[in-house]
Amino acid sequence: MKEICTGPFTRAFVAEFLGTLVFVFFGLCSAMQWAPELPSVLQISLTFGLGVGTIVQAVGHISGAHLNPAVTIAFLVASQISLFRALCYICAQLLGAVVGAALLHEFTPESVHGNFGVNLLSNNTTEGQAVTVEMILTLQLILCVFASTDSNRCDNVGSPSISIGLSVAVGHLVGIYFTGCSMNPARSFGPALIAGNFDAHWIFWIGPFTGAIIASLLYNYVLCPQQQSFSEKLSILLGRMPDKEEEEWEERQEQPSRRKSMELQTL
Repeated sequence: MKEICTGPFTRAFVAEFLGTLVFVFFGLCSAMQWAPELPSVLQISLTFGLGVGTIVQAVGHISGAHLNPAVTIAFLVASQISLFRALCYICAQLLGAVVGAALLHEFTPESVHGNFGVNLLSNNTTEGQAVTVEMILTLQLILCVFASTDSNRCDNVGSPSISIGLSVAVGHLVGIYFTGCSMNPARSFGPALIAGNFDAHWIFWIGPFTGAIIASLLYNYVLCPQQQSFSEKLSILLGRMPDKEEEEWEERQEQPSRRKSMELQTL
């Protein structure tokens, strides 16, 4: 817990808070009932996708730009972030989402609020179907996050921010018809709290978390196993690596010259 007093940790916390705030503000704003024409599925999808891509580029080098409790859980399962930092990140994301939603609610006319972008079941989607859809949508997002930021890849990966933004956009192009598309518990929690509407809200936690955990296990332990010993993984989770192991781990992490902005380097 000594890291909480360090400058990098404070900057990372603020980056997660501000990043999620901006993401939720712009994303929800695109879904408001603006006259004379209601927003299209394509418009909403591109706004959420471009919003994520922009923020990843802006703060990815500071905090890793998780912006999403499901992403943080995925990194925790992969032993790439400490448990303490993960909890702090999730708190920052939830707080940022609530503040972003509150600001939007305050500065937009009530006539355009509609359901205020709250994730709800639609088109006769059952709760079971909704959980499954959210799980699959989040699974593809997390796989894209890990693949885009994998330092062990030697091929031309391209821009992680663009790849992740497109992953979010394609999820919305499909998911909006079922649940309004969450893939992000913080994005669902912010407007739900401000609007006071928690109908079937559990779906937008269980679905994304399940998809994130499955994707993390698949990528990091099956598709592309990480070169970490059990002691390294445990030390990272606890946030206390021995000095010698820490130096060796950091040296190994820095071997590939092409570091990706989205990848979180933390102990």
